[in-house]
Amino acid sequence: MKIPFVDLRAQYQSIKEDIDSAIESVIVRSAYIRGPFVENFERNFAARLNMKHCIGVGNGTDAIYIVLKMLGIGAGDEVITTAISWISTSETISQAGARPVFVDVDPDFYTIDPSRIEEKITKRTKAIIPVHLYGQPADIVKIKTLCDKYNLLLIEDCAQAHFAEFEGKMTGTFGIASTFSFYPGKNLGAYGDAGAILTNNDELAMKVRMYANHGALKKHNHEFEGVNSRLDGLQAAILDAKLRYISEWTEKRIAAAGIYSSLLSGVHEITTPKTRENCKHVFHVYNIRTENRDRLKQILNEAGIETAIHYPTALPNMPAYRYLSHKTSDFPVASAYQDRILSLPIFPEITSEQIEYVVNIINKSLS
Repeated sequence: MKIPFVDLRAQYQSIKEDIDSAIESVIVRSAYIRGPFVENFERNFAARLNMKHCIGVGNGTDAIYIVLKMLGIGAGDEVITTAISWISTSETISQAGARPVFVDVDPDFYTIDPSRIEEKITKRTKAIIPVHLYGQPADIVKIKTLCDKYNLLLIEDCAQAHFAEFEGKMTGTFGIASTFSFYPGKNLGAYGDAGAILTNNDELAMKVRMYANHGALKKHNHEFEGVNSRLDGLQAAILDAKLRYISEWTEKRIAAAGIYSSLLSGVHEITTPKTRENCKHVFHVYNIRTENRDRLKQILNEAGIETAIHYPTALPNMPAYRYLSHKTSDFPVASAYQDRILSLPIFPEITSEQIEYVVNIINKSLS
């Protein structure tokens, strides 16, 4: 049996008519840059999260960078973020001219540990960027309380957590702004790079929209210098078609995760993911933790099972941040977990038989 990490072909086949129709509609109208399909998706995505503004951009990395720039964060500022994430979260802080300040992660939920944030706050701290990692909401209420206490900006990185919930409220709706990636493998994925920024702040929304379009709302009317980062019509139409199915797909991911956790519950060498109380984990990733991660990955690969490692090096331990002079002991949880976390195949179309096959191989590898 061959099991891909994510089966995008299966997803396409399940909604082929919708996708083909969406693509054809864009081609017929030649609405490739901005235009009605982008406007439709922005409106529909914002409505699904009960937010006022959605601005489509080129990708999730641009989304973070643009928000930081338009919030005035730059040289001399510090921005606090998590020790475990994709580098987009931290590199955009540096690109904006600020300094990333890393905080270790919660040992049970892998998201930034709120109890370790306050000690990292200085007079130069301007914002906190929590990441709702793997589809698990960060402890966003505690983080927001700290932001309110110290007058800091809260920017949510929701690249892996489309429609996750914290105590009944969707992630991406707690801060001044939230950023989303629609990379093809995400829970809501385009057929190329794509991203979005959500906010309820009218002034920020206008600035973001202008900056992403060369500093202009209208062509040739440039209020300031910006960048070129626009969600294109094809990706917007595809995302809009997929948006109709996201609730169904999310429930299927949660069900698949439940099967994994049930079948692995008696395997003492494996730690399965926990879900924070009163939260909705949308399982962009189903990650296990084990002491023999690399050997298990090899065995699964030999059995035709594709896995991934999120992430093999914690952010502060990367060569890119050597200038910060961190030691691995500064982030004991993240540093330990970088060698132990393995992500198993999960996607809405995965079958119980496929999950059982994965678990059987895991059991055999440990026997």
